[in-house]
Amino acid sequence: MTTETLLAFVAATALFAYMPGPALLYTAAQTIARGQRAGFMAAAGIHLGCYVHVFAAAFGLSAIFSVVPTLYFALKLVGGLYLIFLGIQMIRTRVVAGPTPNLPQKSEKRAFADSVLVEVLNPKVAIFFIAFLPQFVSPDASLPIWAQFLILGTFVNFAFTSADIVTVLFASQVKKRLTRTSRFQSLTRWLGGSLLVGLGLKLATDRA
Repeated sequence: MTTETLLAFVAATALFAYMPGPALLYTAAQTIARGQRAGFMAAAGIHLGCYVHVFAAAFGLSAIFSVVPTLYFALKLVGGLYLIFLGIQMIRTRVVAGPTPNLPQKSEKRAFADSVLVEVLNPKVAIFFIAFLPQFVSPDASLPIWAQFLILGTFVNFAFTSADIVTVLFASQVKKRLTRTSRFQSLTRWLGGSLLVGLGLKLATDRA
């Protein structure tokens, strides 16, 4: 990769990573509703789940969506419904007021598992990788195409995770400013859950 291409790749990756969008809203929702540790677990879950799409793009599996669009819309619908389910579940969960107002401890592990599944079930991530990475892959390079996909995809994944971490830190500061009462804890749950429901509806109904 030439210096000019490398700089373009880094700039484009940073732009996509830190551009406000559904991924950052999802991380913020988990943090506001469940606390900072759960937010970091959610970011880790998204990071791990993203490797499924990186490997799928590297070995051509994501191209199946272009050949079988019905599969794309089916997976998108399942992913959207799962987000809606998580949002409703988050809203309905009860918490107890206290100095550390979060959901039960198991919610941190649940945030990780949910985030892995949410990322895997989002076909838009797969489409992003097969649309974005080929612009910076060269068939004349010393490394095979699949290896270039893996290296570039891993870099992109870490860039997106860094944006998630920044979002968690910012959202946790917002959460700390809220009064630590059961009323405001309920408000954070409703806010986080509503964000997830909204994201789920957008994913399930978006025709793009």
